[in-house]
Amino acid sequence: MRGKINKPGRSKSDFTSENPGRDAQKVGIALFLNQDPYKIHEPVWGVTGNLGDSQCYIGVTQKVQAIHEALAARIVKDNLPIRLIPPAYSIGISDGQLNGTPRMRYSLIGREVSNDSIDLHLNGSEMKGCISVVACDKPPVGTLAAILEHNEPAIIMSDGSIRPGTDPETGERIDIVSAFQIAGEADRSKNNRFALNACCGLGSCGGMFTYNTMQSFIAVAGMEPLHMVAPASDDARRLKQFPGELIDYLLTVTKKGIRPRDIVTPKSLKNALTVAVAMGGSTNVMLHSVEIARAAGIDLWKEVISQKEFNELSRRVPVLVNARPFGSYSMVDIDAKGGLQVIVKELLDAGLLDGSCITCTGESLAEQVRRLNPPKPDQTVIYSIAKPFKKTGGLRLLKGNLAPEGGAVIKIAGVEGGLEDGVFRGHARVFNSEQELIAALEKTPDAFMDRDMVVIRYEGPRGAPGMPELLDPTSRITLICREKKITIALMTDARFSGGSVGLVIGHVGPEAYLGGPIALIENGDTIVVDVNKDSLDCIELSDPKVYAKRSEAWKNAASKNKGVHPDVKPVTNRLMKRMRATARTALGGAGMANERQ
Repeated sequence: MRGKINKPGRSKSDFTSENPGRDAQKVGIALFLNQDPYKIHEPVWGVTGNLGDSQCYIGVTQKVQAIHEALAARIVKDNLPIRLIPPAYSIGISDGQLNGTPRMRYSLIGREVSNDSIDLHLNGSEMKGCISVVACDKPPVGTLAAILEHNEPAIIMSDGSIRPGTDPETGERIDIVSAFQIAGEADRSKNNRFALNACCGLGSCGGMFTYNTMQSFIAVAGMEPLHMVAPASDDARRLKQFPGELIDYLLTVTKKGIRPRDIVTPKSLKNALTVAVAMGGSTNVMLHSVEIARAAGIDLWKEVISQKEFNELSRRVPVLVNARPFGSYSMVDIDAKGGLQVIVKELLDAGLLDGSCITCTGESLAEQVRRLNPPKPDQTVIYSIAKPFKKTGGLRLLKGNLAPEGGAVIKIAGVEGGLEDGVFRGHARVFNSEQELIAALEKTPDAFMDRDMVVIRYEGPRGAPGMPELLDPTSRITLICREKKITIALMTDARFSGGSVGLVIGHVGPEAYLGGPIALIENGDTIVVDVNKDSLDCIELSDPKVYAKRSEAWKNAASKNKGVHPDVKPVTNRLMKRMRATARTALGGAGMANERQ
């Protein structure tokens, strides 16, 4: 099969330059990298990484260099027929520094930019083998999407999580979500301690937030070795042990002719969703799983799982980890108790995963777990199927007159109260942007009452544009709810950080920018959430006359403003304009569509 490594490298006598102009730089690169210039016509291999503006990315270059050097040495030692090229990087941003600001709109766009830049590198360099070190939560998905579209042998390694910080006064473990959740407190000393001590290491967010949700997803889907997910970013294995193993795995799948689309299949994607549910994962998985499937040529909702089947899965699969933000521990603790492979083995043994799916190690999922031989759950950090941390899974998709096509997502694992026999009934408080809500929470927090349903709209994929995470306002609301022992729910056409907790519902669509039902809600309307029926409804909009009247008023307002509702904020930036013009729906992954899509 094309791309197999089954012969020694070329000799001087085999070398012929048919285009010296193109070959001259290739020779120069080979000499600079201490590689054989007579291999410049062999298949191209290389290493990529994600870079950005926070400690999520600080450790990436060191790991990329370690893998690059190990690969260079292996090519020379074993005389492999490979042309090595220098490492390349995509650019991302830090959600943690941007949450609660208009700049957060660039976060999801970063997934698309990573896809574009890695796609440029893979195809422009005609790469036949790639190892990618990924960090933060959006760039890894963009990287994998590009790898799947390119469909040549490749493997991903997580840069790893940051270790928890410590409050020096109390000894309490803290992290970035802890810091967001005290933003509204009057104790400035505590605020300062958390700011100065929550994130003092390197690595991506350490709880079961979006980063670790997606690294677990990518590994179980088959594109990352299971044992490389949980270790911390500063774990020595990432520099000393894993580089050699990654090269072994990439050589194996190349020799076997295994490509990314052979690995990421409907069955492996269902496995990955099952693990995301069992780990109480981030609601963002409902966007990123669709995007990964798209890049693999798969329609997630038609070929992998329907929304109804997903909810049935979530009811059937328990949460097996006591992890932040709904629990106590971080990914480094999961690593200390055996790693992701412990959870995967529990689910395999219970018949909840398909162990026959092939993975990037060249083994099936079941074979990889059997080789790793993980310990049994410790029942403190990782729980068994027989005695789970929570009896039902973490995510649920809602449908109703506010989400007629479904897809509105609630993280059941993160709900701290407010559901009475599975039902929340509250009254709408409407805000036409995240900034409006943050201003109200800062200036008049006492105005928020028990059973309020806060509605944030015009923050969807096209409305914001960029569908920002709302960790800042959800954290402030969480603080009010805990202090007053009340329930304030929130629903939006935007999305949530994996660190958000509470009765929060995201991805409500069609989004307000498109005139969806969320755009028609008025202050005081009765909103009903029923997780028994997986429904989300506005009582007033159940009346066809009310719905028609409000819809007509919305359309008239938009038509008088050149077709865009006046509550939509204008954009002039190149990336923002591109996102507004091309963004798919949340159910479609909320990415940028090309003309044919």
